[in-house]
Amino acid sequence: MALLTPEEITAAVKATEGWTLEGKTIRKQFAFQDFPEAVLFVSALVPGAEDADHHPDIEIHYKRVILSYTTHDEDGLTAKDFDGAAMADAVAANLPHLEEFGDG
Repeated sequence: MALLTPEEITAAVKATEGWTLEGKTIRKQFAFQDFPEAVLFVSALVPGAEDADHHPDIEIHYKRVILSYTTHDEDGLTAKDFDGAAMADAVAANLPHLEEFGDG
């Protein structure tokens, strides 16, 4: 898959909610009511990531989950990353008690 141009990346990030650009990666932090809910969210990401054969880097910090997407094979951002971000947002939207907050 081809790398996105800087202009395409800027437009794609602007079209997302809560995702930020960090170098060659897009990143978002999610917060949940508790640790089991955070792990449930991560588990719910598995089928979509496997189907797409594209997996986020995942950090779990108690009830916070940070997802990062980049296309390692291309050494940068492709449409796959923004598709993954949209999938993660859809999974999060279907979980109860979701709270979002910015990085930090």
